[in-house]
Amino acid sequence: MATGLEYFKKVYDVVPGWVQKMHDYNPAILDHYTALRGAAMAPGVLSVKEKDILLVGMNAARHYARSMVYHTKGAIDGGATLEELVEYLLVAFNYGGEKALQIGLQSFEYALELTNADAENISHEASSLEIVRYYSAFASTDKSKSYFTNLLDLFTTEDENALKEYLLEGNVVSTQMKYLMMTGIYTTVLKNVETDYWAKESREIGVEEAELAELGYICLLTAGIPSWFEISDALIQK
Repeated sequence: MATGLEYFKKVYDVVPGWVQKMHDYNPAILDHYTALRGAAMAPGVLSVKEKDILLVGMNAARHYARSMVYHTKGAIDGGATLEELVEYLLVAFNYGGEKALQIGLQSFEYALELTNADAENISHEASSLEIVRYYSAFASTDKSKSYFTNLLDLFTTEDENALKEYLLEGNVVSTQMKYLMMTGIYTTVLKNVETDYWAKESREIGVEEAELAELGYICLLTAGIPSWFEISDALIQK
């Protein structure tokens, strides 16, 4: 089996169809892509788990379920908890709205399967409020339970600005990682001005330049070279 096929079999347990076809049509392309992916997803200032779970949230936000689900496995295999996953999926609301939360349920259901968790599923057409109520059942500490109580109140009162600000507050997931995810979302959808804004906001709360650069590498994987163009404009020249 070629190196690229072996790599993806290790990552996903099976060789995905898109990988097999890339190999069948041009094995050299797969080898180059495998090397790029391996470098981008290697542990650095961001862990492998953090990279995978950022990609889950970013792809939920832009309504791209296929990549979201692939990276769910990586996140869980890397040690992500269900509570962590929930918060990344909730942040996706800040860009992708209710549809992002609905799509994110596919990731969460897969995570339940991967962790052998015993929980009922919820309709993929559920409202935002229903989805947040569903996720609140997985809060395991007083701090998390309080977080969801406040979040449910904000969804009920429909104060959109306050809601979006609250979703970025740290709980199980840090505020820094949430801001990093927002930067990544705008990078993957090629919105240059917004990418620059969120990169600056991230720096102000302690996100390091190296973390922004590594975010750019994983954006490149999921959204192509143009996404690197966008975030490179926001990076400070060394």
